Amino acid sequence: MADLEYTKADGIGTILLNRPHRKNAFTHEMIDQWAQILVDARTDPDVRVLVLTGAGDAFCSGVDLSSMSGERAAPLQRKNQLSEHIHRIPFALEDLDKPVIAGINGAAVGAGMDMALMCDLRIIARSARLSEGYIRVGLVPGDGGCYYLPRLVGQAKALELLLTGDFIDAEEAARLGIANHVVDDDELPSAVHTLARKLADAPPIAVRTIKRAVYQSARSDLRTALDLISSHMAVVTSTEDSAEALTAFREKRPGVYLGR
Repeated sequence: MADLEYTKADGIGTILLNRPHRKNAFTHEMIDQWAQILVDARTDPDVRVLVLTGAGDAFCSGVDLSSMSGERAAPLQRKNQLSEHIHRIPFALEDLDKPVIAGINGAAVGAGMDMALMCDLRIIARSARLSEGYIRVGLVPGDGGCYYLPRLVGQAKALELLLTGDFIDAEEAARLGIANHVVDDDELPSAVHTLARKLADAPPIAVRTIKRAVYQSARSDLRTALDLISSHMAVVTSTEDSAEALTAFREKRPGVYLGR
């Protein structure tokens, strides 16, 4: 079986980290495949939503240190290892205007936690635990943890989690705004699929535009954000997707939009 598996069905693409014997720690080869999936999904009409989850009892324990050279790398070599491999993930996600859901089925540590933070939505199994963890091994978050975490939990709490490496449970993750939902472990697959199905069945152009507008607005002043959304609205209301959704709503058909 492949270390990373990608499947598509009914508008939902699923990326499965499949190294349960290593707590789904990833290799550079997995990262390169993962990044390419994200790039391809951007223009794939058969994918409206992406799901990321792990096999076994862990989500992801971060980079597999055993797959890296035991020798101390030169600074430029180490920098290039990040920029040429791991950094492809956040850049690909930034370019992807389709929703990405993390189904966190177990421990998410270090880069594993940061990979979950990069997703748009997170559903967490009740037994899952999260930790930045880098400080415990004398490292810094090399994949964007210092960028994503403060935007979710605030600067002070982010610093606490980054500087201590403390674990938080699913309920605390929800309280801090990291988790959208916490569910019992055996309910995680169905909860993730239910949300993915709802998003995949929504008007695709509107979904993609809303995601884009939210991230654009986070980096804009009010006047710029409203100017952008007025342009987005003008484009969206001119599409067949929008017309079909409005007609379905007026005719009180089951569901607002089915996209089929």
